[in-house]
Amino acid sequence: PEKCVNPYAGLVDCLRATWMSGKTRPKEFRVTQLEALCHFLEERQADIQHALCEDLHKPCFETEFTEILLVRNELANALNNLSCWMKDEKVNKNLMTQLDCAFIQKDPYGVVLIIGAFNFPIQLTLLPLVGAIAAGNCVILKPSEVSSCTERLLAEALPCYLDSQTFAVVTAGPEETGKLLENKFDYIFYTGSVRVGKIIMTAAAKHVTPLTLELGGKSPCYVDKCCNFQNAANRIVWGKFLNAGQTFDAYQMCWTIIGHIGLAF
Repeated sequence: PEKCVNPYAGLVDCLRATWMSGKTRPKEFRVTQLEALCHFLEERQADIQHALCEDLHKPCFETEFTEILLVRNELANALNNLSCWMKDEKVNKNLMTQLDCAFIQKDPYGVVLIIGAFNFPIQLTLLPLVGAIAAGNCVILKPSEVSSCTERLLAEALPCYLDSQTFAVVTAGPEETGKLLENKFDYIFYTGSVRVGKIIMTAAAKHVTPLTLELGGKSPCYVDKCCNFQNAANRIVWGKFLNAGQTFDAYQMCWTIIGHIGLAF
């Protein structure tokens, strides 16, 4: 029988060819792409706010505070420190390396897959992208299909700013993402649930691919009897209601002492 060709194999091969060419390694190229991402945030700010309002009913202030501003700060940090990050790191010599020049050279991984989450579809997708660009990698970006308006915006707008031979945006549901994960990547960054994280780890293990899993879970909150209950109540409620409670560190549970917070109202 004829072998079924993976629908994403060609895209992965194209990006790998770009990485092998050395195009992403020079500092100048990385700076250009980081600056292009800055322009995307500036010029498409209104579009981002509209998309997040459609997807999550997120107010403009909250979009700026929890999404755009964080990515801008990460970009500024990368641009300010890129030269330092790219330098070889000298290390102490040991008995076996006395006659050698001992240093650590920082090389990019290669082709990186970033899978974003629905609850912060700009922040949790673009923050790892900043790091991947700064490190000199090629990237396939897979935004969450649940936040469909933001997914569409990233798929349509980002290619207008970033180098198309180096970066690609893929729109895919669970089945298509499974096909995408069949390809060999050099690094995978995923944000989401533990259940899906296990699936991604299994897929990565087939190619011995290193990965980062930022997974959701419980966030215990301990309220001591000596605390200011009014302040504790205000801060817990603020953290829980932020982003309609859809944050990985939103308060989930605490000791029974929390019942006394009711006295603060």
